[in-house]
Amino acid sequence: MYSVEFQNIVEFRRSNRSFDPEVEISDDVIEKSIKRAILAPNSSNMQLWEFYWIKSKEELKALTPLCLDQSAAKTAKHMVVFVARRDLWRSRAKWNYEKIEKTITDKPNSLQKRGLNYYKRLIPFVYLNDPFHIVTFFRRSVSFWGGLTKPFYRLGGIHDQRIVVHKSCALAAQTFMLSVSAEGYHSCPMEGFDKKRVKKMLNLPYGAEINMIISVGKGTEKGVWGPRYRVPYEEVVYKK
Repeated sequence: MYSVEFQNIVEFRRSNRSFDPEVEISDDVIEKSIKRAILAPNSSNMQLWEFYWIKSKEELKALTPLCLDQSAAKTAKHMVVFVARRDLWRSRAKWNYEKIEKTITDKPNSLQKRGLNYYKRLIPFVYLNDPFHIVTFFRRSVSFWGGLTKPFYRLGGIHDQRIVVHKSCALAAQTFMLSVSAEGYHSCPMEGFDKKRVKKMLNLPYGAEINMIISVGKGTEKGVWGPRYRVPYEEVVYKK
């Protein structure tokens, strides 16, 4: 039963670039979909993301030219900006640490101990950076020597951290779009936007990075640009 329902949702989800101006989307649909997005899997449960819900006509109008006047932006009833926040790693690690602490009634068990050590010691080692890249060099050295004799998680610098954080944010974005589809509406993920001006509009700090902007509305037939073409299964799936 669930398989059929999910298949229908996946098939229904298309990037629609022109929304019906006569159909409004209730706030409940967006709020519900953002809450579902928050449940998306993410690296180490760090949740290094933020979601900026643009809903007023004034804000939508201001954001549209920053999205290069795309039709998906012009006709959107709502837009949600998905933001990767690698710079919040300290506060999110502390949040996770405190969550585990609250579960301890007497002495921490082995699982709780591992969790506390993970967020107090390992996460800082993974995310910490310095102007001279000394920590990055140390991480790469540990990865090199540790990986000589066994499989080892390859630690690097800011570039690798950014990839991890953006992957998690993209998982939340996909969950959001599937939720919108489940509610009977349409969305369009946009990468064409002026990231500097969008950051300024949202008053985002230097360390914040925009992952994508998703517009939402009731899709129209002209908003779907032709059939959904995909490279054949046999060309992208390798069975070993």
